[in-house]
Amino acid sequence: MTTSDFRVLYEDNHCLAVVKRAGQLIAEDATGDVTLSEMAKSYLAEKYDKPGKVYLGVVHRLDRPVSGIVLFARTSKAAARLAKQFREKTVRKTYLAWVQGCPEHDSQLLEDWLLRSDDRNVTKVSREGVGGAKLAQLTYSVRKRAGDRALLEVELHTGRHHQIRVQLSSRGWPILGDVKYGGPKCNNPKALALHAASLSFEHPTTKERVELYAGVPVVWGNWFDVPIT
Repeated sequence: MTTSDFRVLYEDNHCLAVVKRAGQLIAEDATGDVTLSEMAKSYLAEKYDKPGKVYLGVVHRLDRPVSGIVLFARTSKAAARLAKQFREKTVRKTYLAWVQGCPEHDSQLLEDWLLRSDDRNVTKVSREGVGGAKLAQLTYSVRKRAGDRALLEVELHTGRHHQIRVQLSSRGWPILGDVKYGGPKCNNPKALALHAASLSFEHPTTKERVELYAGVPVVWGNWFDVPIT
């Protein structure tokens, strides 16, 4: 494990927040690749000289090609309380995304009904009343314009499958690297120009608000040929 693979943003006896790199899995799947959860457990075991099994609860996830902040719970009580916040949508999450195309408005609320296809692992824009379709809401603001591309800051109000990717792509602004939804290829086939940049939540025991931020990955300059400052 290297510092480039694993970076701690916040840590106490109840929570652990780390930065996930694009291409990393959070939890185990059929590939058998080393996961961020396993790396976090190893980090805690080594730092605190903990023999045996280390508890670490996954309270939310990011798609594998997405980078950014991931929050873990270090106790079962903290896991339950944090999971409740995510369900009740009191956690504030913002993302940064470089897209192909430039929105006309500097800021806008986007609302769509999204329908997921599990067998193809894709989501599409549908309409209200269609069986299985769910309302999706996000707000974007333009942070930077560069030719025919734009850097957007996105705040999620709902948490649908591939929501940001689908809602932006459906308006002609696909995310760089997101070939599945019409985006241009990039220099890293395992990455999207989508980054979970900030996370705000209520601490599960102190009840104080915790605000975390992870800047744009420097490697985006090489992967997507975009300005990173």
